[in-house]
Amino acid sequence: MGLGAGLGGLAASPQAHAQVVEIVDHAALRVCADPAALPFSDHDRAGFENRIAALFARDLGVPVRYTWFPNTMGFYRRTLNARACDLVIGAPAEMDMAQPTVPYYRSTFALVTRRADHLALGGLDDPALAGKRIGAQARTPPGDVLVRRGLADMLRAYDLVVDSRISSIGRLMVQDLLDNRIDVAVMWGPVAAYQVGLHPGELTMKTLGETQDGVQMGFGIAMAVRKGEPAWRARVETFLNTHRQDIAAILQDAHVPLLPLESEAQP
Repeated sequence: MGLGAGLGGLAASPQAHAQVVEIVDHAALRVCADPAALPFSDHDRAGFENRIAALFARDLGVPVRYTWFPNTMGFYRRTLNARACDLVIGAPAEMDMAQPTVPYYRSTFALVTRRADHLALGGLDDPALAGKRIGAQARTPPGDVLVRRGLADMLRAYDLVVDSRISSIGRLMVQDLLDNRIDVAVMWGPVAAYQVGLHPGELTMKTLGETQDGVQMGFGIAMAVRKGEPAWRARVETFLNTHRQDIAAILQDAHVPLLPLESEAQP
């Protein structure tokens, strides 16, 4: 199905004159993405979000056209909301800068340690964390829990947002771990799994589940479109629903730690 087919009929409605016109490209799937943010996306289209975008483009019968911009301050303002693209493949399921779809996966934070240390940590409440040098990104839920547990003196804070063309927090944290500058790295699960995979046999990973110490660790990831474009959002969600298994296979192939979606949770 072409991209235009999912948006057809909007102008034919008697109320169309009162609606905001959905200016979505019919000739290509225009995606805004970070050019250096593996495992999510990169300029060579090697990330799992690139693979999902390619799957969606095949479903629409159009090519993917990228606008590259680092996922830092101003990303949505200067890309999606500036109409440089029509879709962001990986976005928080709860956000204000754009309109998220339903989440298509949930993941969690993870603890990464050196395999040689045999720490086998159970979570953020593990007594084995006492006296360990812990790396975590500032203003993240795990960092807040560690401070509350009296481990602030052993905590090394890393930036929450960086320009990926210059630096990678995941790579920096793992390098500090390998160089014995820290003993534990706390990272977003997909990043942790990717970094562990780059160093086979050297690192271990423990995911943190939905909550730790009553604090949410699991978060849903959606796609994002502009606000005021319900027809396009509905078309994106149709893709997510009809290709759920294909998307799950891509995520599993990338070793993304997955939590059940709310729609999959047992009553």
